[in-house]
Amino acid sequence: MKSDELREIQAPLKDRYRQEPETALITLKAQGRIGDGVSCRIETGKALVEAGLHPATGGTGLAACSGDMLLEALVACAGVTLNAVATALGIELRDAKLKAEGDLDFRGTLGLAKDVPVGFQQIRLTFELDTDASEEQLDTLLRLTERYCVVYQTLKQPPAFAVTRQRS
Repeated sequence: MKSDELREIQAPLKDRYRQEPETALITLKAQGRIGDGVSCRIETGKALVEAGLHPATGGTGLAACSGDMLLEALVACAGVTLNAVATALGIELRDAKLKAEGDLDFRGTLGLAKDVPVGFQQIRLTFELDTDASEEQLDTLLRLTERYCVVYQTLKQPPAFAVTRQRS
């Protein structure tokens, strides 16, 4: 896709959101249902994914780990954002590989050490880019990718969070 094609697609959306800001607020949803053993079936837009315990917490390794899924969501969002920003800036990417790594201490998750946090202690996102772009262009590309990547920004600056329960 060329930058003018992307602008053409996004222009009416941007105009609408400028004139009617309330139309830009959209609620994304995810749902799942507990499955066999210690698992949860997640309905995605394209497939059914069964998530389960990571082997480090007693899982078999046959089900998707939600921690892996979080990193995969980060890579997916960053990759799409990188591609869109490169397109908008007219930067040709012959190839781009993204890798996310996160460090977890499972003693926290298993309740073995109250001083160990539950969750990722550090996440690293790496971009390997095949391009002729200048260092200045690459700095801009990554800065804007970070700025506009929804998952990255959500992890960096967590939103207000509410948990509720209902009986079925």
